[in-house]
Amino acid sequence: MKIISIIRLMHRIVILFFLALSTQVQAQLPQEPLAHTFSIVARDARTGEMAVAVQSHWFSVGSVVSWGEAGVGVVATQSFVNKSFGIRGLDLLKAGKTPQEALDQLLQHDTGRDYRQVAILDVTGKVAAYTGKSCITYASHHAGDNFSVQANMMLNDKVVPAMEKSWRENSALPLAERMVAVLSAAQQAGGDIRGKQSAALLVVGPKVIPDVWNSRLIDLRVDDASNPIEELARLLKVYRAYEHMNQGDLFVEKGEMAKAMDEYKAAMTMFPKNLEMQYWTAITLANNKDVKSAAAMLQKIYTQDSNWRELTKRLPTAGLLNVTAEELQALTK
Repeated sequence: MKIISIIRLMHRIVILFFLALSTQVQAQLPQEPLAHTFSIVARDARTGEMAVAVQSHWFSVGSVVSWGEAGVGVVATQSFVNKSFGIRGLDLLKAGKTPQEALDQLLQHDTGRDYRQVAILDVTGKVAAYTGKSCITYASHHAGDNFSVQANMMLNDKVVPAMEKSWRENSALPLAERMVAVLSAAQQAGGDIRGKQSAALLVVGPKVIPDVWNSRLIDLRVDDASNPIEELARLLKVYRAYEHMNQGDLFVEKGEMAKAMDEYKAAMTMFPKNLEMQYWTAITLANNKDVKSAAAMLQKIYTQDSNWRELTKRLPTAGLLNVTAEELQALTK
């Protein structure tokens, strides 16, 4: 009986030991969001634009991982995310630190550094990247001139090489499209072991913008979707179409109607079913005294949604439609 009692006592001691050890390990784990993911920070050597693109099986990954400021740089902070690395990293770059100096300073007193994955790129294209030894396999990064690709908790070890390969092979693309291509390559290579949920793309310019609210050239997020990269690519295409619309508006202001119509037509070619693009093209035709063509376009739009007819009636008061009462009647019948 004494032997049995001793064995039971030893068993309890062992259990208590491992419980204490487990508690200690848990206490050492960072408490920040677990944005395990793959991402790229990069700079377009031709335009100087800088960008971050990211995808993860985590809700709203763009709200925690990607950071950037025009004329300064971009930061991707992931794995067990220390969100302060985004703002602090950019501040360190503004203070004159190199990406490596900024990264070293961020990690120096970070008790969770072993669980972090971080990449920083500055306005000159210099980069620094770090993958903590406790990041979940497969986890790695690769940095080169004007870019760094990094990933953790991947299905296999092919993701990071696939990202680098895509970055190098798609140099002819605009920076934003090139970033999305890199994300697609990562997913095709295996991606996040848990699957897909959210993605984001942030692009900033090469020069400091006094009006900080205009600092971001492109800021697209897909917070929850079955195929977030595909949706991100679609949103980028919509963005490009509206660039044509905006350029068309500028030509209208200058009285260059032929150029304006070229821009509007380019937008409609990209999204032929978008009523907004069709509508403002028609209004531009009307302001350019081609009421007959405008009316024909508007009638097709009204057939799909009669609210546009009511909007047309309100435009003259706002100074956005300069036609006679008779022409307005033709446009709204």
